[in-house]
Amino acid sequence: MFWMSTSVGIDLGTANSLVYVKGKGIVLREPSVVAIDRNTDEVLAIGEDAQKMIGRTPGNIVAIRPLRDGVISNFSMTEAMVRYFLNKVAGKSFFFRPRVMVCVPTEITIVERRAIQEATEQAGAKKVDLIEEPIAAALGAGIDISEPVGSMVVDIGGGTCDVAVISLGGIVNGQSIRVAGNKFDTDIETSIKRNHSLMIGERTAENIKMTIGAAYSGARKLEMEIRGRDIVTGMPKNITVETEEIVKAVTESVSKIVGCIRKVLDVTPPELSADIFDRGIILTGGGALLYGLDELIRRETGIPTAIADDPLSCVAIGTGKALESGQNF
Repeated sequence: MFWMSTSVGIDLGTANSLVYVKGKGIVLREPSVVAIDRNTDEVLAIGEDAQKMIGRTPGNIVAIRPLRDGVISNFSMTEAMVRYFLNKVAGKSFFFRPRVMVCVPTEITIVERRAIQEATEQAGAKKVDLIEEPIAAALGAGIDISEPVGSMVVDIGGGTCDVAVISLGGIVNGQSIRVAGNKFDTDIETSIKRNHSLMIGERTAENIKMTIGAAYSGARKLEMEIRGRDIVTGMPKNITVETEEIVKAVTESVSKIVGCIRKVLDVTPPELSADIFDRGIILTGGGALLYGLDELIRRETGIPTAIADDPLSCVAIGTGKALESGQNF
């Protein structure tokens, strides 16, 4: 337990949270979900246990995500979740309050930054540092950000897409939009409801996205049988959906991400643009796993694009590297 006197890094994501302990690596990976009794506000479950309750709870129990679009939407639930994560990696009690580094989207406000710091402090942290997600993602992807050359990182998480050009250890220019993996899921839910009069949950939508989804027409051709609730009859119903329908569902959101990348490239200094063309664009985050997204970005920008080796863990690994080096970003 003595190691808790050192440092902890938290990738506090809209969909999932990862915890990195200095000297140990990633020790926890759980959904960012809290289940509460709406009558008493009592916390019933957090993380994986709460995730299992989504869409399957009685009326008085609600499973919520305390972060929305990468920022806190419910302060007390976020504090409870962070405290749970710290306790889980340290034991029920620890003698030394740790230094904690938390990842944040690029363009959150000062108020939103302060909310994350306060929630983490009240959860048991002695000192809280923040690191911007593109910096952490670049470090986690193995990019040497200290070099005087330009690198472009696109981190597509659950709630936000952060696009940044990085050089000499800092963000030269960047942009964050609140369109990412969770928005893809919502798009799919809406499309299935509109086209088939069928209600599905977010877990089913995510499964569809990962199993047959794609970023552009013709990327692949698959079909999948799904089950939901018929809006008209209220009875369970099975239907078959195809990749092309899912492509149409997510097209608008995917276009916004591509548009964000274009905007950042448009204001990037020529020398750094040349570096990016040589080095390529690196995609990180779970949203980057939408089939064909890397190829679509390559087509739209003309720049080689690749998915990082471990896109789901890049931000947490990068936070760990920042902790190990003792640097603040």
